[in-house]
Amino acid sequence: MGFFGFGKKKKTVDDDVRETTDATAEENDAPSSVASDAGEAGEAGQQPLLGPWDINDENAPDYDEYLNMGALYLPFLFGIELRLKATNPEGHIISTTITYEHSSLEMEVFAAPKTTGIWDEIRSEFVDGRVKAQEVDGVFGKEIMLPVQVQDKEVMSRIVGVDGPRWMVRAIFTGPAATDADSEEKKALDDFFSKVVVDRGSEPLAPRDLVYLSRPLTPSQVKEIEAAKAAAAAGDDAQNADDHSELELPDDPNGYGQQSQVQHTLRRGPLFSEMR
Repeated sequence: MGFFGFGKKKKTVDDDVRETTDATAEENDAPSSVASDAGEAGEAGQQPLLGPWDINDENAPDYDEYLNMGALYLPFLFGIELRLKATNPEGHIISTTITYEHSSLEMEVFAAPKTTGIWDEIRSEFVDGRVKAQEVDGVFGKEIMLPVQVQDKEVMSRIVGVDGPRWMVRAIFTGPAATDADSEEKKALDDFFSKVVVDRGSEPLAPRDLVYLSRPLTPSQVKEIEAAKAAAAAGDDAQNADDHSELELPDDPNGYGQQSQVQHTLRRGPLFSEMR
């Protein structure tokens, strides 16, 4: 687990929601035309939000100045902290959590079939399996409100799913971003999530398989790598230019990447469930 400060650091809530479901389906090996239908039924008085976006969508935001995490490109928002969650012992990065003020947003990417989304099915299974789960209309379409026990108090979470071409992004909001429709934190994190860009890649995966994320790279680091690749002649030099696993993470002038901390265990809490 790592921390990358986008600005001032804030205390975060340990928010981990997943559901265990069996998934057996064909491997995906070609793009589909499935488009995100998030936000069909927005909250009363609010315009629906249409993101996250597929990297190949002509209407996707310009992500050149985003934080590059491989399958996810994250926009900049001053004052947020980014936390990574990795498996043990493989160390694959499976999710990222954005903390802003007293709210947090956890995101994971899942593989989906070529022609249909999976959020409707997953949402139905989730609600049917939990008495306290409530399906509501939100700014990203059908969302789930779920109270969960964290230590000695109950915390409300808001679970959102957005389908795209061969992917689904599952997001979990906690704090005022989950409970206070008029809060600045909810508006900021909803806007943040709506600007995220997804790069599913071409790796064949079964529906509901996790799409692993990459170690975060700031825009300046991406430019450094691209310059190194361009300058590399061939052979080992070219291979080393592609490998950023040992890349230093200096402070970035845009405000990304201020510190890194690694933990080799995967923490599981009351908001953690398996979706695979």
